[in-house]
Amino acid sequence: MAEHSWRNSRPAPQMEEIRRRVPERAYVVAFFRSWWPALLWAGSIFFLSTDLFSPEHTGAVVFPILHWFMPSLTQEQFEPIHHLIRKTAHFVEYFIFCVLLFRGVRGERRGWRWTWALAALSIAAVYSALDEIHQAFVASRTSSAWDSLLDSLGAFAATVVIYAWFRWRRSADSQGQPAR
Repeated sequence: MAEHSWRNSRPAPQMEEIRRRVPERAYVVAFFRSWWPALLWAGSIFFLSTDLFSPEHTGAVVFPILHWFMPSLTQEQFEPIHHLIRKTAHFVEYFIFCVLLFRGVRGERRGWRWTWALAALSIAAVYSALDEIHQAFVASRTSSAWDSLLDSLGAFAATVVIYAWFRWRRSADSQGQPAR
């Protein structure tokens, strides 16, 4: 042992010793407590990528509503509005998804870490690409790399907002003001 004086002299704990300190069930409960919203939202995103939410189906629902508010609205005027609504939905759903992923990655811990934010952003971007691949196999949907980019921009915007929020809270705490 003298030749490795820089090594820790204590032996590593045995598995049974670790199990006595933290029961296995506690890990499972903490995992689901942190991750269930993100998993539920991922399922919602998958559901929104089905035929039921294709442009034809959502247009058939949204047009009568907008036409009720604006009776002079024509189908030609509605098309760009519908397109904007659908693209905004892409951005917003992945903004929310990234916030929920950050919550899951952070778990029971407090504060902000870049690694947590990058993990949440990476998961959201990969899921976005997989969602577009899924849409390629749905007959009434189209797959688009631009939609995946828009989804990733929504997740990136969420990362920026989360960072700004934690930064604001830290500055409010350091000035002695109550953080809301």
